[in-house]
Amino acid sequence: MNTILYYPGCGVADQARSMEKGAREALTALDWEMQEMSRWNCCGTVYSLATDDLMRHVGPARVLARAQDAGQERLLTLCSMCYSTLKRSEQFLTADRERLDRVNAFLDDEPDYRGGLRVVHLLELLRDEIGYEAVQERVVRPLQGLKVAPYYGCTLTRPRAAGVDDPERPTVLEDLLTALGAEAVATAERVECCGAYLTASSPDVARRRAVDIARAAIAGGAELMITSCPLCQYNLDTRLAEARGSSDLRVPSVYFTQLLALALGGDPAVEEHEIDPLPVLAARGLSVEVKA
Repeated sequence: MNTILYYPGCGVADQARSMEKGAREALTALDWEMQEMSRWNCCGTVYSLATDDLMRHVGPARVLARAQDAGQERLLTLCSMCYSTLKRSEQFLTADRERLDRVNAFLDDEPDYRGGLRVVHLLELLRDEIGYEAVQERVVRPLQGLKVAPYYGCTLTRPRAAGVDDPERPTVLEDLLTALGAEAVATAERVECCGAYLTASSPDVARRRAVDIARAAIAGGAELMITSCPLCQYNLDTRLAEARGSSDLRVPSVYFTQLLALALGGDPAVEEHEIDPLPVLAARGLSVEVKA
């Protein structure tokens, strides 16, 4: 059994527990185990674009330092926002020795971060190390006939230097779906923003974005959407359900880890949705545990 150190982050540890459950079940079927960090803190969620705002990098630096102090060379993430923030902070800090020293000075009794830790998203692990062929060989419940629209959002592929795939023409989710037996539906909206945190200050913006994303998915024939971001999932589910006149656009969305676990024989929990994905899955002979 291969083991990899895992950083859950706040969203996955709270609102997106079903995302983690699916990942654990899928990796177990692939002879891998996620070992959660013994101590972790919020990554900061949003990467700071100010080059002189070093305090915003102290949170990510603590995570990186603790992972490195545990003797690890890489750290696994599931949430696309955590992945982007941690990876970009690692690149930012190690690009300038003085910058890294100044942030380490704020870590107090924590170990200094030396640099060089690789932040890895689960999709990278599946593609680059486990391999799609190995995934396909372990499929026991093919997602045959299921038409799925991947939704990447902003932070999984951008910026290019810290993304899992090409920012404009990614294929990592499509390729994974193909390995699972599903039909991937690529849409132009798959790399556009869902509205992100505007869902709090301007929910109408998030509702309009969710409608546009759902409309593009349905136009391509999709029955279901998948994502790797708890915030995207919220907007594609809750905000879409709230949108006026969207009754014919109620395409459900789930985390990619849930479909992966299903195909590999697991039974990942599905938290309550505003747009229920169970009828779509049941119509294809698939079933998912409903989380109370």
